[in-house]
Amino acid sequence: MFNLVLLASKPDDWTHEQFITWWRGEHADVTYGLPGLRRWQHTEVLDAMDDKHSAGWDGVSVLSFDSRADLDAALASEEWKRAVAHVGRMRGRRIAVMGEERTMVAES
Repeated sequence: MFNLVLLASKPDDWTHEQFITWWRGEHADVTYGLPGLRRWQHTEVLDAMDDKHSAGWDGVSVLSFDSRADLDAALASEEWKRAVAHVGRMRGRRIAVMGEERTMVAES
């Protein structure tokens, strides 16, 4: 799998709950149609390990594709443009990184 990992925080004038509801609802509806999307996992950040480095983030999404080529095709799609435009109206912060997934401990 090749993953797009997004770490995001809410706009200053939103509550954490509003942001999670938006992300898993209204924004998810725009994102589901990404071509080649095989899996989408979302984690609501409930606690930070320490205030200095980890605080201030509200959620993490991992969008998985079969290959880098599939992710690149999704990022070039009209569906991606719509999702980015939708996020633009939200006004929060994000970090976006991409990479190949490797299972370090398999499910038991």
